[in-house]
Amino acid sequence: MKRRQPKQEVVFAPPVAAEVTPMISRDERMRLGDVLISEQALSPEQLAAALNLQMESGRQLGSILVDQGLLDSRALTRALATQLGLPTVDLRRERPTDEALAAVPEPLAREFNIVPLRLIEGVLDVAVADGSSPAVREALASLPVHSVNVYLAPPGDVSIALNTYYRVLSVGDDSVKNLWASATPRIEIEPAIVAGTGGDAPIIRLVDKIITQGLRDRASDIHVEPTDGRVRIRYRIDGALREVLDLPASTGPEVVSRIKILAEMDIVERRRSQDGQFTMMIDGSGVDIRVATGATIFGETAVLRLLDKSRSMKQLAELGMPTATHDRYLRIVHKPYGMILCSGPTGSGKTTTLYATLAEISRTDLNVMTIEDPVEYVFPAVNQMQINLQADVTFAGGLKSILRQDPDVILVGEIRDQETARIAVQSALTGHMVMSSLHATDASSALYRLLDMGIEPFLVSSSIVGIVGQRLVRQICPSCTSPYEPTPSDMFAYQRLGGQPKEKYFRGTGCNYCSDTGYRDRVGVYEVLEVTDEIRQLIVDRATPHEVREVARQQGMRTMGTEAMALVANDVTTIDEVIRNVYVS
Repeated sequence: MKRRQPKQEVVFAPPVAAEVTPMISRDERMRLGDVLISEQALSPEQLAAALNLQMESGRQLGSILVDQGLLDSRALTRALATQLGLPTVDLRRERPTDEALAAVPEPLAREFNIVPLRLIEGVLDVAVADGSSPAVREALASLPVHSVNVYLAPPGDVSIALNTYYRVLSVGDDSVKNLWASATPRIEIEPAIVAGTGGDAPIIRLVDKIITQGLRDRASDIHVEPTDGRVRIRYRIDGALREVLDLPASTGPEVVSRIKILAEMDIVERRRSQDGQFTMMIDGSGVDIRVATGATIFGETAVLRLLDKSRSMKQLAELGMPTATHDRYLRIVHKPYGMILCSGPTGSGKTTTLYATLAEISRTDLNVMTIEDPVEYVFPAVNQMQINLQADVTFAGGLKSILRQDPDVILVGEIRDQETARIAVQSALTGHMVMSSLHATDASSALYRLLDMGIEPFLVSSSIVGIVGQRLVRQICPSCTSPYEPTPSDMFAYQRLGGQPKEKYFRGTGCNYCSDTGYRDRVGVYEVLEVTDEIRQLIVDRATPHEVREVARQQGMRTMGTEAMALVANDVTTIDEVIRNVYVS
């Protein structure tokens, strides 16, 4: 006798509109300002000033208070919940069930910022960012359930939860399952399929999903890597690679070929490394994608670098430099001419620092020009050029062209060869402010990279005015911070670099907010070397990088190791993260 299955129609096909948690009527509500005053979250004077600004701008009071830093988003959510008579929920700890996610279609959830949490016997619990919106409550009433319990959550948490749980790509995705089910060895690739002329092919949808999910997960890079028997998809998030998907080995050539067609690369050539780029619109935002391919023993790999155009550009004061380091750097960037270098490995935030510096010194009375590969941010008042190898526009050639256009400030995206380095140095010596990036382990080593390129010591010492060495380290997730006991080797490293004694050390244990990594977002670690007369003499005398570094420390430079351990002392990051990312000698 077959076991009788429970009927789902009771939950998903109600005869009437779902009942939504009632809230306090408009006539009975306290004003938001009164709620904040009663909870001592705001002073009467602060409220009065915010209300005056609200009358002038017409914006919501809550958003004004958050923008001014008088209130954080969680405190505002608690006050709104009190005003509306609704409970709150911490989406950093709550994990939605599959049944709840199935009950709210993704387009509806994204349009009205609804995060389904639980579905039990026809009763659906949801978190929303705006509990008073008639449109949101109407959307909730249309859901195929008997009743809906509404909770409030900060808008930022709702956005993160939507991207975390409504995934366009996962192991359980039907398209991925079908690929595994139909996996067979393939020798030839149909060009029509990967080019998109063979209809809405599965491989086209798959590549679109891989890129879309990567952007939603805040990935900076996407790795497509064939291995023995499978194709591994990995995302680099906050500087660390994370495996997100396995595909059959037979799909590898098709996936890479589709990516190469998007980037206008040669799909027939599979033995030679290639570079390309293309642009996509994802979730209403333009994304520039740089592609690099290479051949391995298991097949062709592809790495995609995602450059999200919707990201806001950081100002110099927002980079995270300590006050002393920031003031030291400002003295350098406001000099009338000379060369400033940002040094560090790939992915250490050099371009972000250069752009923030450019925003700091850019004025209407200056002719500011750049040569970049590619242009990552667009400055309305800056003349920006982009490398184009097909048109023979290189860093060296573009820099020569810029010098004929009467520039005051020049940004060179990267110094890669002797010719570019020599032109940049000569530009700095002839009265221009030149900024560029260079791959080096620290600030003092960047000087010797130029010497290694064949630039004479007296030219290097005369042209360079300052160098920034930098790294990025992951920050401890604020939602799951807890104390722990560091290992003896970690404590030795902490003390050797001058870390201040402390009673407790903290790390993240993992939660929804940080995808169980214990870290969320990254912060910069900087050292600023100002080229003084003493350091110029050391360069001319061909002293070692260690000697230059020691003199710079005596003159007040705080090294990256010292700055990183200061972040540990302030519970911003962990000792293990510093050891993993910051080169310390």
